Amino acid sequence: MNSKLDQLKTMTTVVADTGDLDAIAQWRPQDATTNPSLLLKAAASEAYRPMLDKAVAFASQRGGSGAEQLTIATDMLAVLAGKEILNLIPGVVSTEVDARLSFDTAATLERARRLIDYYDRQGVDTSRVLIKIAATWEGIRAAEQLEKEGIHCNLTLLFSFVQAAACAEAGAYLISPFVGRILDWHLASTGRDSYPAAEDPGVQSVTRIYNYYKANGFNTVVMGASFRNTGEIEMLAGCDRLTISPALLQELKDDHGELPQQLNAGSASTADKPHHVDEKRFRWESNEDAMATEKLADGIRRFATDQIELESRVRQLATEAA
Repeated sequence: MNSKLDQLKTMTTVVADTGDLDAIAQWRPQDATTNPSLLLKAAASEAYRPMLDKAVAFASQRGGSGAEQLTIATDMLAVLAGKEILNLIPGVVSTEVDARLSFDTAATLERARRLIDYYDRQGVDTSRVLIKIAATWEGIRAAEQLEKEGIHCNLTLLFSFVQAAACAEAGAYLISPFVGRILDWHLASTGRDSYPAAEDPGVQSVTRIYNYYKANGFNTVVMGASFRNTGEIEMLAGCDRLTISPALLQELKDDHGELPQQLNAGSASTADKPHHVDEKRFRWESNEDAMATEKLADGIRRFATDQIELESRVRQLATEAA
């Protein structure tokens, strides 16, 4: 029998959850997605040094204050990394807006447009780029506008049903509901050691969102993310896309058991009816979901911390170059 990875690829688009160019070249996924944490880790490799140097030089040529040059350099680094990734895959790459802008719609729009401009300057087909934005109320509003401009978005750090409903209503191209981080919260809050895969709270969350989208005709792509084990992945076989770390890709490749399809658009059903999500409803339902509130805030903080660390590394290189 084919490996579970090969079986998964027949029903789901497999995305590499890494910025490691060697890993992407090895696994040859359809798409790839990055974030500040992955870029920070990847930037320590020699493969990224030429990109770092080029990004610093580009920022220096653009001028401005030291802080402005840092943001330009890190944006260009993300773009150059994305360009290299696109040379290795047939699909799209997600590039993330600075998490510190997660509550500023106007600033998110400005940064997203800049990233697309930088990709265009590099000769990249910008239809192959997804702008990755935290699924805050402000982020969703930015994505709604960007989609109208033809710039497709990946709404990330998604933990709740109301976030998913608001993203679909806004016309977002893709959402990334986080499976493993939802599990982490429930394990910590209940004191349990584990959940059976079918009862995993993260799996149940994505399953509900998927069925809601498909049964109600929403076109937004569902891409499960942040997996802790292959059991979670197997329970979401059939989901539109799944972004998977190299370590879990290897486990799926080594496993030759049968992989049944769990999600199917044609048979999707749901008790959830479409409803308008205004700001008051979004904030109230978010407030009522302790897990989603805590994990969204924690995710933004973590990405912001890694963005600052990445800027520190870029600043050091700029100092050495000077």
